[in-house]
Amino acid sequence: MTAGGRAALLGTAVAGLVVVAVLSVGVGAHAIAPGDVLRALFGGGQGTDQVVVRDVRVPRAVLAVGVGAALGVAGVLVQALSRNPLAEPGVLGVTAGAGFAVTVGSAFGLAASASGQLLLAVLGAVAAAVLVYAVGRRSPLRLILTGTALSSVLLGVGLGLRLLLPDTFDVYRFWSVGSLAGREQAPVALPLVLIGVALVGAFAVSRSLNAVALGETVAHTLGVRVRRIRTVTLVLITLLAGAATALAGPILFVGLIVPHLARRAAGGSVPWLTAFAVVLGPILLLAADVGSRVLLPTGEVPVAIVTAFLGGPALIWAVRKYGTAPL
Repeated sequence: MTAGGRAALLGTAVAGLVVVAVLSVGVGAHAIAPGDVLRALFGGGQGTDQVVVRDVRVPRAVLAVGVGAALGVAGVLVQALSRNPLAEPGVLGVTAGAGFAVTVGSAFGLAASASGQLLLAVLGAVAAAVLVYAVGRRSPLRLILTGTALSSVLLGVGLGLRLLLPDTFDVYRFWSVGSLAGREQAPVALPLVLIGVALVGAFAVSRSLNAVALGETVAHTLGVRVRRIRTVTLVLITLLAGAATALAGPILFVGLIVPHLARRAAGGSVPWLTAFAVVLGPILLLAADVGSRVLLPTGEVPVAIVTAFLGGPALIWAVRKYGTAPL
C-alpha cells in the first residue's frame, strides 16, 4: 500500500474514532441522541443532558481515548522491541508491579483514595520495569523471561497478602477489575499528560525500531544504537502501560489486539503501525466501553471483561498465524 493509501485509511480511522466517541457519550442508562449530545457539548439541550455529557461521559470518553492509545502503542513497542507478535505490555511486569504496589499500599492504609491508588500503581509499574531491565537488559528474550518470572512472583505474593488481610482484598478487588466507570472523577490530568509525552516519544523512536525489528546486526550496520533505543523504548512502554493501568486498572489484550488490527494497513512500518495504534486503540476501548453498558439490563460490565472476550479469540488467531513465524 502506498503512503497516500495509508494516509487515507488513517483519516478514515480518525473519522471512525469521532463517530464512536459521540456514540459512547450518548449510550448508557440515560440515553442521549447524537444531536442532543452535540447540543449539550456546545451549551444547548436539557440541563440533565448537559450534566451527564459534560461531567460524566465526556471525561470518561477522554479517559478511554488516552488509555486505549497508551495500551495500543505500548503493544506496538513491545512487539517491535522483542520481535515477538504475541508479546503485550504485561509481559514486562508492569501490570503485576502496579497491582502488587496497590496491594501493599492497601495493607498500610495508603490506598484508601483514588489518588493514593493512582500513585501506588505508577510507582509499582516503574519499580517493576526497572527491576526487569536491570536483570534482562542484554536481550529482548531475557527481558520477556524476566518480566514473566517477576510477574508470577508478584502475583503470588500479592495473592497471599490479600488472603491474609481481608481489608486489603476489599480495596484491591475494586481497583483490579479494569473499568472506566467512576475513574473519570480521579485526578487524571497528570497521567494523561505523561501518556501524551510518551506517545510523542514513541513516534520519535519508531523509525529506529524499524531497523531493530530487522535484527541487531542489521540495526548496527544502519547506525542505530540498539542498546540506547532498547532502553528508551522500555521507558516509553513503562510510562504508557503504567499510566494506563494506574488510570483504569488492568485491562488485558488491548496491547495485543491493536497491533494485529493495524499490521496489514501499516505494511510492516513501525511509524505507521504506531500511528494506526493511536487511533485503533481508542476505538477498541470506546467500543468495548459501549458494550459494557448495554450487555446487562441491570448495570454495567467492567470493560476489562469485554476486552477479555475479544482478546481470547484474537490471541488464538494470533498464535495460529504467528506462533511459528517471526514478526
